Amino acid sequence: MRAPAHKPTAALLALVFVPLLWSLGQAVLAGWDAAAWLALWHDSQTLPALGLSLWTGLASTTLATAAAAALLSLSATPSLQQRLASSQPFMLAMPHAAFAMGLVLLVAPTGWLLRLLSPWATGLLAPPPWPTTQDPWGLGLIAVLALKETPFVLWAAHAHLLRPDVAQRLQRELQLAASFGYGAQVAWWRIVWPQLLPRLAAPLLAVLAYGLTVVDVALVIGPASPPTLAVLAWHWLQDASALENAQGAAAAWTLAALVAVSAGAGRALLQAPLWRRRRTRGAPASAHERSVSPRLRADTAGNAGAGLLRRPTHRFVHPAGRAGAALLAIYLAVLAALLLGSFIGSWPFPELLPARWSLDAWGTVWDSAGTLWTTLWLGLLSATCALLWVVAWLEWAPLRWQQRLQGLAYAPLLLPALLWVIGLHRLTLSWGLDATAAGVWLTHTLACLPYVLLSSVGAYSGFDTRYAQLAASLGQTHLHFLLRVKWPLLRASLARAFAVGFAVSVAQYLPTLYVGAGRFATVTTEAVTLAAGGQRSLMAAFAWLQWLLPVLVFAAAAWLGRSRRFAKPAPALGTIRR
Repeated sequence: MRAPAHKPTAALLALVFVPLLWSLGQAVLAGWDAAAWLALWHDSQTLPALGLSLWTGLASTTLATAAAAALLSLSATPSLQQRLASSQPFMLAMPHAAFAMGLVLLVAPTGWLLRLLSPWATGLLAPPPWPTTQDPWGLGLIAVLALKETPFVLWAAHAHLLRPDVAQRLQRELQLAASFGYGAQVAWWRIVWPQLLPRLAAPLLAVLAYGLTVVDVALVIGPASPPTLAVLAWHWLQDASALENAQGAAAAWTLAALVAVSAGAGRALLQAPLWRRRRTRGAPASAHERSVSPRLRADTAGNAGAGLLRRPTHRFVHPAGRAGAALLAIYLAVLAALLLGSFIGSWPFPELLPARWSLDAWGTVWDSAGTLWTTLWLGLLSATCALLWVVAWLEWAPLRWQQRLQGLAYAPLLLPALLWVIGLHRLTLSWGLDATAAGVWLTHTLACLPYVLLSSVGAYSGFDTRYAQLAASLGQTHLHFLLRVKWPLLRASLARAFAVGFAVSVAQYLPTLYVGAGRFATVTTEAVTLAAGGQRSLMAAFAWLQWLLPVLVFAAAAWLGRSRRFAKPAPALGTIRR
């Protein structure tokens, strides 16, 4: 018989793992059709779409990882890492689809960038037939995914690097490397990166799975001819034919196999003896570093902690500051394009400014207040429920349960979105929740939960247990300790996790459309639908809301998690100088 102390944990398991496992089982049944597999492999579109998915997914993941690693290597000290991390919530808050729409407004043949150069630089008087978007090579999709996933990889890395115990240990190791004459870059790549990369396995796998299986971004920016396999499967799943639906499920399982094979190949590559020797062997110091006197080298190691020579450390003068500012400038340009695009009326090419500005798009948004309300209540309720479950799980579940079962909660992160949606749709059909508000809420909550868990587990696992021992020694109950000590100390990370969950809910496209049967419109579903319809100003208005709502929640989370400042006590009378 189960111990009474485990009953709350079993209830927590049932709340989440029953729908998770049920939906996974339904997804397995959906792909159990031999005729659908034969039709899939005999379809002439399958192999080109599969190759395009593999190319865009691997290229975007590699670029995002390399960009994040380069930015981290430039910001070797904790102070620079803190500066780099300060702009991440702003970038994380922007959904992928909204970023893709803003980038389309910038780089399209009739976009802002080409208008800035025409006609005096290019001599163009008409939009050129250049495939800057919907290109057949998937370059636009790769650019969007790489630029959007770089802040996520940075955020996952900073969650580990900025832990006090890890930061102190790495600083000592970097100081030791600097004392032997190694520069900051060499030391970082040889010492920090080999230790950091294995700890980024789960976030990088999530990035890879998203890049291989994304649908809404590919619908916005392409490629279209041929499309990726995820887009092709989505079209099949929307078909009225049962055989086409089964073929779409088979394509979704093909994407799942593609994710597994790609992840296995990456793991095997990193564990190959040649690569391990390349990552961990020492590297000789450069001629410039050998010319530095030992005394100056020791002073540099003690001052910077990473072998950095004395150089200006202003955030925009240091290379890390310039690189971070360049990434931030891209996001600001995308936001500016969305905001200006929402007010555009008549805009003939190649005029830089519109001939007429209009508020018609925002008037339509104002008339669609129900869409905004649906987005808000879904995001707030889903993020709240996900955060409550995560806190309860991390607080009361035994450690061995967490180690053995917690990985299942990350299934929505690692499975293809299409496969996940198929299982959720069949789950809501079985439970009578299809096309209901409860069904859409359930899918959003399950989608938010792994991100909230990933955002909270680091702070919870790193919490100093001596606080609990001290509170118990003072006669305080565990509940009192949680309410007065632990949760207030963790409020910054918990508020940030809530904001991440809200942003994930706002960005949900496939679950809202598929499980809600088109009855629940959100700013995301409206924006993606308008992107395909060519209504530029209205699309930009809804895409701007896609960014604005999460940013407001991130700002509220930052305000709630700010450090408390206590007033200095008044000096005693005897200490006041007369």
